Amino acid sequence: MKQLTVDLGDRSYPIYIGAGLLDQAAELFRQHGIGVKSPILVVTDEQVAPHYLDKVTNVLRAGGYQVAIAVVAAGEKSKSLAVLEQLVGIALEAGLDRSSTIVALGGGVVGDLAGYAAASYMRGIRFIQMPTTILAHDSSVGGKVAVNHPQGKNIIGAFHQPEFVLYDTATLLTLPKREVSAGLSEMIKHGLIWDRAFVDWCEEHAEDLLQLNLDALEYGIYEGCKVKSIVVSQDEREGGIRAILNLGHTFGHAFEAVAGYGELVHGEAIAIGMVCAAQLSVQLGHSEDIFTTTDRIFRKFGLPVRIPSHMDTDAIMGVMMHDKKFKEGSMVFIVPVDIGTVEINSAINSQTVRAVLEAMKGEA
Repeated sequence: MKQLTVDLGDRSYPIYIGAGLLDQAAELFRQHGIGVKSPILVVTDEQVAPHYLDKVTNVLRAGGYQVAIAVVAAGEKSKSLAVLEQLVGIALEAGLDRSSTIVALGGGVVGDLAGYAAASYMRGIRFIQMPTTILAHDSSVGGKVAVNHPQGKNIIGAFHQPEFVLYDTATLLTLPKREVSAGLSEMIKHGLIWDRAFVDWCEEHAEDLLQLNLDALEYGIYEGCKVKSIVVSQDEREGGIRAILNLGHTFGHAFEAVAGYGELVHGEAIAIGMVCAAQLSVQLGHSEDIFTTTDRIFRKFGLPVRIPSHMDTDAIMGVMMHDKKFKEGSMVFIVPVDIGTVEINSAINSQTVRAVLEAMKGEA
């Protein structure tokens, strides 16, 4: 088992990474002071439940915990106020109180949804992240939890840190191929913003990662989580450096919203967004190598690198104007200035953004 710490003073918490960790869930709950008197709510989705829900609930119940269950539909559409209301109803019926804990067993959607339920239920109760996707190595760390609004992604949210993150890498072996590639886009992102050597490692080990080699996955997830934990420890609430974790996200979130949260999965939209950010970098005068390298590596992982041609540019721009990173008439973008180094640029005008969108549409 590998272990990292997100250093936030008295709210610091560990990330446990390794194969077979779900079997140790009850033991880790006890170590972290999760008592058995108050009920626990395990939130998962319809894809994850058949694989891991019984294992987790059986381990916890054998450890003396009272466990209630909520299973939501898989996919981004479950990050809604309507589903949140359903979760709160289940929590109330199960008798969850202020000493209870919500467990997020699943990918980024489940983590965001369950985390926001925990942040808002009775003004905030504890929660634990149990990610089961590669993508969630990013979303499960850092305490950003949210649901979507039809006009924008993650508009309704909070900062609510987990008690700990339990990352059983063996759960990744049941991922569909599309989810594997999509999840790896966020792993690559951590290299693109912080560590060129890690980008090179990802490219060299693309086949191992795509084939779910557990040694490669454990190393890649550890390195990705390490970057995330370093950044979050420096800036928990995104007042400064944490914004670099949004590389490609201003573009990507808009693509998701315009597509209706169905055509593109999150990691695919963010991959396109990161290639768009690299194109923006070139338009701002940085090296062409930034674009060609970024484009090449995402292609190697089987990810889309162009905006679907049917997407309306005005609609994409409209969503961006509602984005949390739109300030005082200028758009804030994370711009790569080299592979492994980015800057926060808060003075990008809309004409430049529109030019990037038009340049990046269609097949390549």
